[in-house]
Amino acid sequence: MIIIELKLTLNITLLLQAVERFTLSDNVYIAIPKQATIYKNKQKQLKKLIARLGLGLIIVDIQKTQQYVEIINDPKDYIPKKNKRKQKALLKEFNSRQGDTQKGGSTNKNAGLTAYRQRAIRIAEYLLQSSPASGASINKAIDEPQATQFLYNNHYGWFDKVQRGLYTLSEKGKAELIDWQEKKIVIN
Repeated sequence: MIIIELKLTLNITLLLQAVERFTLSDNVYIAIPKQATIYKNKQKQLKKLIARLGLGLIIVDIQKTQQYVEIINDPKDYIPKKNKRKQKALLKEFNSRQGDTQKGGSTNKNAGLTAYRQRAIRIAEYLLQSSPASGASINKAIDEPQATQFLYNNHYGWFDKVQRGLYTLSEKGKAELIDWQEKKIVIN
């Protein structure tokens, strides 16, 4: 037995109805118009979601000149492919962080504190107390092996070069450091 849930739009109600049909059959499809907004805008994500639910997807196109029905995918068990590169990057970021600095539900782009920014903050805090300093001396003092690289790249514009190999905290760095220190959670 094959069950097809046919609707004019794809929404959570349709997905719930289709999943409920698994009590009757292992072959459940959802069918939506090709012109459905969500299908046009989020085709790739939609296909993944429907496959993950174990559903089949049928696209129906009814135009004056031609009409057709296309089976996009058949129902089957879904086993997602792992992206090893992204997985490794995520674990590296997670393991590099100190504490949990993300407030739940935050949407502000400054709400999250990356591991990179945490490391830059530690260097800026050191320079606030002991300026000017070299990357090697910062590395020795706060155990930051890439201190020299942080100073040289100066990604946030927080560091000023005093002379070759010596840096101090810029005015921008001093101003932004105060804001970021309030968001930082340190774990000893």
